[in-house]
Amino acid sequence: MAVTPARANIDPASPEPPIPDEALVVRDEDWYGRNLSGQSYTRYSFLDTDWTEVVNDGAIFDECTFAGVRFNASRHTSAAFTNCTFKRCTFFDTQFTDCKLVGSLFQQSTFTLFEVSGGDWSFVGLPGADLRQAVFDRVRMREADLTAARLEKAVLTRTDLSGAMLHSSQMDGTDLRGSDISSLDPLTVKIAGATISMEQAAVIAEALGITVL
Repeated sequence: MAVTPARANIDPASPEPPIPDEALVVRDEDWYGRNLSGQSYTRYSFLDTDWTEVVNDGAIFDECTFAGVRFNASRHTSAAFTNCTFKRCTFFDTQFTDCKLVGSLFQQSTFTLFEVSGGDWSFVGLPGADLRQAVFDRVRMREADLTAARLEKAVLTRTDLSGAMLHSSQMDGTDLRGSDISSLDPLTVKIAGATISMEQAAVIAEALGITVL
């Protein structure tokens, strides 16, 4: 039997992050413009830390907690944030390129000018996230939790959404071309004005019980 990665190291319903190990806490620090390339952190807690314009090429963060962290204008390339928790974080003009975020959870965070290109975001939790106009291109998002997420006018192109939880998500005006939307139920997802291919139209028609010849 295949083992499903843990969703994250926090109870999704909990109002506060888990109690951190004080020996592994980075609190109220200014990391503005810091280069984190090649560094590695396991079970660290980053609390109310400024990561504005951070450069991160290949750093590894495993089972870490980020609470109140500002990721504004930061750039992450070939980095890993596995089974991490992001709570009340700010992502403004943030870019993730070919990064691995398997099993991570985002809560009460803001995403503006948010861009993800390539990488593995399978089993990521983004329930209720406001991702309007965000960009996800060539991303693996198998079994990602996008329940009730706001994705109006977002770009979700060439993205693997197989098994993704999309119930009550809003995709009005979303560009879905080239993506696997086999788990999309048009009766529970708002997709008015979405851009799709003919092949994807057939998938949606079949989900509605329409025979496509």
